[in-house]
Amino acid sequence: MEIIFELTKDAALWILDNLVFINIILSIIIIFFQRRNPTAVWTWLLVLYFIPIVGFILYLVVGQDYRKSKMFKMKEIEDEIKYAVRRQEELIYRRKLRLKTPEMERFQSLILYNLNAAEAVLTDNNDIRIYTDGREKFDALIAEMNGAKNYIHLQYYIIRNDELWQEIEEVLTRKVQEGVEVRVLFDSMGCRKMRERSWRRLEKAGVQVAEFFPAFLGQLQLRVNYRNHRKIAVIDGRVGFVGGFNIGREYLGLDTKKFGYWRDTHLCIEGSAVTSLAVRFVLDWNYAAKENLFLQDRLFEIPEYERDGRSLVQIVSSGPDSKYDSVRDNYLKMIQMAEKYIYIQTPYFIPDQPILDSLKIAAKSGVDVRIMIPCKPDHPFVYWATYSYLGEMAAAGARCYTYQNGFLHAKTMTVDGLVSCVGTANMDIRSFQLNFEVNATIYSEGTAKKLEDAFENDLLVCKEVTEETYRQRGLSIRIREQISRLFSPLL
Repeated sequence: MEIIFELTKDAALWILDNLVFINIILSIIIIFFQRRNPTAVWTWLLVLYFIPIVGFILYLVVGQDYRKSKMFKMKEIEDEIKYAVRRQEELIYRRKLRLKTPEMERFQSLILYNLNAAEAVLTDNNDIRIYTDGREKFDALIAEMNGAKNYIHLQYYIIRNDELWQEIEEVLTRKVQEGVEVRVLFDSMGCRKMRERSWRRLEKAGVQVAEFFPAFLGQLQLRVNYRNHRKIAVIDGRVGFVGGFNIGREYLGLDTKKFGYWRDTHLCIEGSAVTSLAVRFVLDWNYAAKENLFLQDRLFEIPEYERDGRSLVQIVSSGPDSKYDSVRDNYLKMIQMAEKYIYIQTPYFIPDQPILDSLKIAAKSGVDVRIMIPCKPDHPFVYWATYSYLGEMAAAGARCYTYQNGFLHAKTMTVDGLVSCVGTANMDIRSFQLNFEVNATIYSEGTAKKLEDAFENDLLVCKEVTEETYRQRGLSIRIREQISRLFSPLL
């Protein structure tokens, strides 16, 4: 023990003695060997040189750049996806892809972009159910799992070992006994409070478990960035869930002291888009579990659907392994195509400059831009950075609101009552570039109407942030905003 202590002490002293040299090396790496946004580059340089010891630790924890590592590519499925993408491109270019209404056809360029950048195949036979209440969402998920015949695939960023998980675990272990294959993929950082014995208990019951980016030496997390923030459930390839709810009692609104009522948005999809969710899960599973589920054709059989769905859907995903920031660019293009109005709900509003400029241009061009965020922080630095950008949007003419009835965690956007986007990605740089995310882009007036109705219902318990009220904020808030905004490229 004394030897380990001495070695640790010597290592720490060596780092302190050579900190200037280390910072120079890190600066060279950041500037010349990592393709970062210039704003992020300057932020990291300021952190390294003005708070050198803390900056060095922060870089080790959150600063590594994995953007060029193609971690999830599988040749077997990649060729099939590319073939489907090329076929749909051809139909679009020949104008043979007919959308549901003439108004919807103006979004063909958005469809084409998602095809090219995210290989997001358009599916046209989907039934969409929307859940904004946690109990209703998890009741629906549990009901679908109870009906599983072949497999259950669950992927969540956060899983709490509480009464909700115990309810789900009971279903999973029972379905395994019935011969159903069950897989659970979890993020190591998001599930850091789950004890190892909980996962071992699942595995002993026959559930297959995989961990995304495991912790180093037990609980030591060296990668705060590059987390798998996706929430996906696929049952028998027949039904899929995607959206903002994680698994935990707070998502049922039971953690009243900290959050109060939890307002989120989640989708249940039945139709061909479920296959895209199934592929997304398997790509992530293959990386984490070091196996190739694409060799099992039965996991991708397309079943007959009980409902006659008509919604058009593209499943758009991106992450540090992606060539393009597809989730962010999908948001950007939707904003740029708006002619009447844009409704946005997000817990964190820290846009990059193109998103911010596009929203300002839309607001100043007569588009009714409305943005809703929570009234309380779950991450204080992120919240005060968010509030500063909200004030900037209010000054540009947008209608801005804080949700007062608990915590707003929904990640939704609707444009002109025609196109919607719901998923796991926040309107912030972390979701755009640093985390693995997945959204459903839906070309359906019916779905847009339901989401807009939910937005307008939430307005009843919101407080508007006008340019005037924003100017009246106190000095302490101004200081917190300025400090938080300085670090916004890293948040």
